[in-house]
Formats: sequence, C-alpha cells, structure tokens
Amino acid sequence: KTVSYILNLWQRPHTLEEQHTAIENQSIKPNEIMIWQNLPDDVNMRFKLEDESSKIKIANNNYNYGVWARFAFALNSKSDYICVVDDDTIPGKRWAEHCISCIEKENGLYGTVGVIFNDTGYQSFERFGWPNPNEQKKQVDIVGHSWFFHRDLLSAFWRETSPPLDYICGEDMHFSYSIQKYLGLNTYVPPHPSEDLEVWGSQPQQAMSYGVDNNAISVNSNGIDFGKSLTHYYDKGFKLLNVE
Repeated sequence: KTVSYILNLWQRPHTLEEQHTAIENQSIKPNEIMIWQNLPDDVNMRFKLEDESSKIKIANNNYNYGVWARFAFALNSKSDYICVVDDDTIPGKRWAEHCISCIEKENGLYGTVGVIFNDTGYQSFERFGWPNPNEQKKQVDIVGHSWFFHRDLLSAFWRETSPPLDYICGEDMHFSYSIQKYLGLNTYVPPHPSEDLEVWGSQPQQAMSYGVDNNAISVNSNGIDFGKSLTHYYDKGFKLLNVE
C-alpha cells in the first residue's frame, strides 16, 4: 500500500514544517510528497526545499489557481492512494492507516471533516469529524480539510471538465457529486474516537488555530457564494442525504 500526499501552499508557509513532520511520521510512510505552490502575495514566501531522496516534489506557480488545481496535480502521483491536505490540517500519525482500513471495507471518499446539508443554500448543516467527533464511520454529503481516496477516484473527478463556477471553492462538492454519479460511491468521515487522536485526520488544537486565521477562506470569503456551488451540483443531480 503506497500513499502520495498532495499539499497546497499559499499563505501559510509557517504550517508546512509541522505538516511535513506529521506526514513523515505516519505509520504508513509516504511514498511521495507533492507540494502545489500557488502564487503568494509575497514572492519571498515561495517554498524551496532540497531533498536528495526526491520524495518531495514541488510545483511553483506564477499564478493562483485556487483550490481545484491540486486535484489535477494529483494525476501525476505514483501511489495506490492519495491524500490531499489543506494547509491548516495536521493529521494524526495513523490517519493513512485508518483511512486505508476503511476503504478496504467500503470504498469511497474519506475526509477529516464531513458535512450533511439540510438545504441547498448552504445555510443549515451539521459537521462531523474533528469538530464533532464521530465514534462510528459516518456517511456525509461532502468532506474537506483532508481528502483520502484510492487513486482511481480521480477518473470521476475529471469526467466533467467544464470550468468551475468559482476556483476558490466547490471542489469538495464536485468530488462527492462525481463519485456518486459516475462510480456509485459515497462520501464518509472515518471514526474519530475521542480517546485516540492518532487516527484523526486533523489535530483539533492546530485546526482551530490555523483554520480561523486571516488566511482562511471562511474568514476572507470576499463574496464567495458557497450556496451557489451547492445548488449547482444539486440541480445536476447530486443526491443529498437530508434533502429530497
């Protein structure tokens, strides 16, 4: 079992070392670490790393491609499984092991925070995972912060290639919609038992600190209409658990 990690770097270079250490300390060692560097406001923040083992591969860009491009970058991976990780997310040391165990029992898309919507306007929902620990595996509508999946699921992600409504959001909805439509697969949050943070996809203390800083999309939404994206996929046939 091999795992490739896709990290994205934009305005949080200060979290990368901690994230890198957490990934290197996984119980299933990473096969490769791929870093997608969107153009930062300050070019001096551009990340550089020399690694003789060539395990770390960096794509530096002169443009901010938003949140979607990392899933295209993942097509270059060389592993059985892929873990795409947000830059405010520090996984526990058994996260990969935990997800692979779940996938071997029931294939699908897994993540460290899941959302079940009560309407299509992104106004009412419940979260599970690191913000609201679930003792048992939980089926959800979408997942975020960390996406863990077998490489084959990328074939569904890129089945429809129309430009996104917004390059800064919607990739999470698109992924769950795509695997549901084309592969008949669901989206889940693996168990996040309160007594075992090693299997969590995000350590809660860091997530609460990094996830609400001034770089967070949720803080600097700048008019991003998440509900517009959700309605778009619902109208295309995305079946939501709590919405008829």
